[in-house]
Amino acid sequence: MSYLGVSQSATNRRWIGLDPAEERLAEAIAQTGQPLPLARHLARRGVLPEDAAGFLAPRLRDLLPDPLTLRDMGTAAARLIAAVEGRQRIAIFADYDVDGGTSAALLVWWLRALGRQATTYVPDRIDEGYGPNAPAIAALAREHDLILCVDCGTLSHEALAAAEGQADVVVLDHHLGGETLPPALAVVNPNRQDEDGSLAHLCAAAVVFLCLVEANRLMRAAGQAGPDLMALLDLVGLATVADVAPLLGVNRALVQQGLKVLRERNRPGLRALADVARMDGPPTAYHLGYLLGPRINAGGRIGAADLGARLLSTDDPAEAAALAERLDTLNTERRAIEARVTEVAREAAEARIAGGSALAWAAGDGWHPGVVGIVASRLKEATNRPSVVLGIREDGLAQGSARSISGVDIGASVQRLAAEGLIVKGGGHRMAAGLTVAADRIEPAMVRLSELLERQGAAEAGPRDLRLDATLMPRAATRELIAQLEQAGPFGQGASAPRFAFPDLRVAHARPVGDGHLKVTLTGGGPGRLDAIAFRATSSGIADAVTRAAGGPLHVAGRLELNRWQGREDVQLKLEDVAVVSESDD
Repeated sequence: MSYLGVSQSATNRRWIGLDPAEERLAEAIAQTGQPLPLARHLARRGVLPEDAAGFLAPRLRDLLPDPLTLRDMGTAAARLIAAVEGRQRIAIFADYDVDGGTSAALLVWWLRALGRQATTYVPDRIDEGYGPNAPAIAALAREHDLILCVDCGTLSHEALAAAEGQADVVVLDHHLGGETLPPALAVVNPNRQDEDGSLAHLCAAAVVFLCLVEANRLMRAAGQAGPDLMALLDLVGLATVADVAPLLGVNRALVQQGLKVLRERNRPGLRALADVARMDGPPTAYHLGYLLGPRINAGGRIGAADLGARLLSTDDPAEAAALAERLDTLNTERRAIEARVTEVAREAAEARIAGGSALAWAAGDGWHPGVVGIVASRLKEATNRPSVVLGIREDGLAQGSARSISGVDIGASVQRLAAEGLIVKGGGHRMAAGLTVAADRIEPAMVRLSELLERQGAAEAGPRDLRLDATLMPRAATRELIAQLEQAGPFGQGASAPRFAFPDLRVAHARPVGDGHLKVTLTGGGPGRLDAIAFRATSSGIADAVTRAAGGPLHVAGRLELNRWQGREDVQLKLEDVAVVSESDD
């Protein structure tokens, strides 16, 4: 049954509230002393009354798994320690995204604390593509004793073979593994085929962190003090959010502790990037995912691939400031490119869905490979279908990214395409994947991918559900309530923020801001008003619904936050959806 009778909102979503069992659970949690809005949110998350206090104050020491539960971890950590003690030459081969850059930076800072250095190599997205390649690995092997592949390498059989006989290779990754492992001394990956999947939600930086935990343990056993690992959690938290890892269990604790470290502003690169992004107020998961992460990614997307890793690794404030400015400029350029591609891709994808495809996909000549992943995410959100966006290159190949919806494993399906020979290569994990396909094979490959995804139920998704915790009146939206709700954070993938419905409000004032956004002042439901902002209101349908309401009543839904501006803090609703109330609804 729809919540407040909203079965299809302005953004084509059905609103749903707590089911009867969750309602009973919320009442039980509230009896433990938790405020009812928070209790309702905890009930939606499945938190039991006896676990509520521990959930609101997670301790990393209680949630961090034993690193040795991952296969090859003991070998990897021991080899790293041997390289440090033997003063061997170490190289780090990292992916060009935030997860790869933070993984590399974790190792650089840890080694620096021990008086050691490492060479960091990040491949060029266009010239080299994702993951290790044979020429680069062979060159690193000639000059180094140990190569650490981070956030990549699990499927790089041919490339890693180029190091054999010259350097040891250790892979620290989280991407879906194949039936066989590459020729490496150790492959530490919670998504190996022979792992039990209990740590499959970790990003690569978290895997690297666990390796350093084990390395420190080996040092303690030898009577030596290892570097301070808690000081590195800002990097792990950033990677976890930016790589869209679910904020559950240990991931939630890693991000929560990482935000505390980030608040201290001790890392030059992140301090400079926060300043250039005009990040005011205490850092949140939102800042990691939408302010810092995209700027770090901008280097790998449309600039020099190693800019992000360099920013995160530097201990020089002047260099950090220069790199942050460069990344901020590149991010502005990236957004302009993304907007152009999104407009064309969305039209093509919606036409294919109307034609019966379970997959939202689009391809275009010269679409920049650095934005296809972001555009794929936009298509997924707009259509509630798995999506693929491909940029066709001059050499006759198309390079693309895939994104999925809950319950549909796109990484396995892309690997199936590669096994069947329909694409040149591809891989990833449940929610995201990358692929390369010959331009003249795009159509059959996408038709086959649609078939594979349809078998998983991708075509059965109707209007998306917007899950709401409770109904509030504007006067209940206070700073105190926001502070109470933030105890359940951080919020992100797999742990959505509390959402509330505000029924029967009227628009007192509305004005467009920025590129398609909308600022709104709402009144009704008693005294007080509610200020709100709707991002991408024009493209989402919210702006049109506000216009159609013509001053009449609206149900609105969204997340409460503190808007900080020029030293002031005001309660604001991040408006995510609206529903026009017709006369028949009264």
